[in-house]
Amino acid sequence: MTILIINSGSSSVKYQLMQMPEKKVLCKGMVDRIGLDHPKITHRSDLQSIRKEIGIHNHRTALEHIEQVLEPELQYHQCNIDAVGHRVVHGGKHFSKTIAIDKTVKEHIRELASLAPLHNPPNLLGVELAEEFYPNAKQFAVFDTAFHHSIPPKAHTYAIPKKLSETYHIRLYGFHGSSHKYVSQKAIDYLQKKQSKIISLHLGNGCSISAIKNGKSIDHSLGFGPMNGLIMGTRSGDIDQSVLLYLMEKLQLSTKQANELLQKQSGMLGLTGYSDFRDIEKEAKNGNLDCLLALEMNAYRIQKYIGSYIAALQGIDAIVFTAGIGENSAYMRELICQNLDCFGIHLDPLRNETKAAGIQEIQSAEAKTNILVVPTNEELEIAMQVYAEFTAGC
Repeated sequence: MTILIINSGSSSVKYQLMQMPEKKVLCKGMVDRIGLDHPKITHRSDLQSIRKEIGIHNHRTALEHIEQVLEPELQYHQCNIDAVGHRVVHGGKHFSKTIAIDKTVKEHIRELASLAPLHNPPNLLGVELAEEFYPNAKQFAVFDTAFHHSIPPKAHTYAIPKKLSETYHIRLYGFHGSSHKYVSQKAIDYLQKKQSKIISLHLGNGCSISAIKNGKSIDHSLGFGPMNGLIMGTRSGDIDQSVLLYLMEKLQLSTKQANELLQKQSGMLGLTGYSDFRDIEKEAKNGNLDCLLALEMNAYRIQKYIGSYIAALQGIDAIVFTAGIGENSAYMRELICQNLDCFGIHLDPLRNETKAAGIQEIQSAEAKTNILVVPTNEELEIAMQVYAEFTAGC
C-alpha cells in the first residue's frame, strides 16, 4: 500500500510518499522557513529533484504546493494514495495511540489548538486539505503526546488544586513523541541494550528533552502545552510565572496577548531578533554578542535538564542528539557537552565535526557515556504506526 506522511511543524512541512510494508520511500521533501525570509522547497525522487525558493508564506500554500509536486510522482509510480498519516502535536486526554480520523477526532484536534497554537491548526489544515486532495484515502492521526502516556504521576502531575487538574485534565502531556520514540529505539538497537537509560535531545525550531528508561518515556521537558522546558525558536521555555503576571499587569495584556508573547515573540527570536538557529549560530560566529549569549543560555538550560534526568533515571547509558539542530550543529553539541565530565559525558571534537551517514558516535575514548547523533525519521515512525492501524482494521 502507498502511504503519504504529512508532518506539519511550526515553520515547515515535511512529507514522504512511502510503499509499505517495504518501507520504500518513493519521494520525500520539505517546505522550509514558512513565514520567514526565503522560504524554499526541497524534493527528491527518481523522477525529479527540486531545490528552490518559492513564494510560500503560510501552511495552506505550502500544502497546496506539495500536492502539485506529488501529482507527477503518483503518475510515474502508477499508484494511488491508500492512506495519509498526519503528525498531530496535541492529543490531550483523548488519544494515546494512532487513530483513524473522523469528525469527532477533528473536533478534538481543533479544541486543543489553544494548547498547541503553533502546531494543531496547521496539523488540522493538513488533514482537511488531504481529505480534499485524496478523497479515497483513509486519514490517520499520530499524536506527539502518545509516547509520553507512560510518564508516571509523580512526573506528570502539577502542584495545583487537585480538583482543577481533574476537571480540566491538566497534566504534563509531552511532545515530539514520534521523534523521541524513533531515535531512542534506534539507540537501544545500536547499543544492543534493552535495559537502557537514555536522554534524547530533539533540537529544532521546537526543542525538547526526554528521559527514556527501557524504551519508555519517564519524564519530558514540554508539558501541558509545547511551550515550557528548553529555549526554542520563538517560545520562551521555562519562565518564572511571576514575570508573566507582572508583564500582564504592567502592559495590560489579555490572556491571548500574553500567550502570543510567550509562544511567538520570545525564545531565540526575543533574545536575538532571529528565530532560526542557523542564522543565530552564523551571527554568533561573526561576533554578535546577543546571539552568543542566547546560544550559551540555550546550552545551559539543556545541561540543567540533563543533570536532573540523570537523577531521574538513576544513571545514564547514552545521550542522543537528533532533529535539525541536534543532527547538524556541531557547535551546539559542543556547547551542550561542555563541563559534563562528572557524568562521564566527554565529546571528541574531531568526531563531533565529522559528518557521517546513519548513527554516529561522537564521544571520546575515555568517555563513560555514549554520545550519539541519530537522524530522526518521524515520517517512517508515523508510516509504521499508520500501516499497523490500517491493516488491523482490514
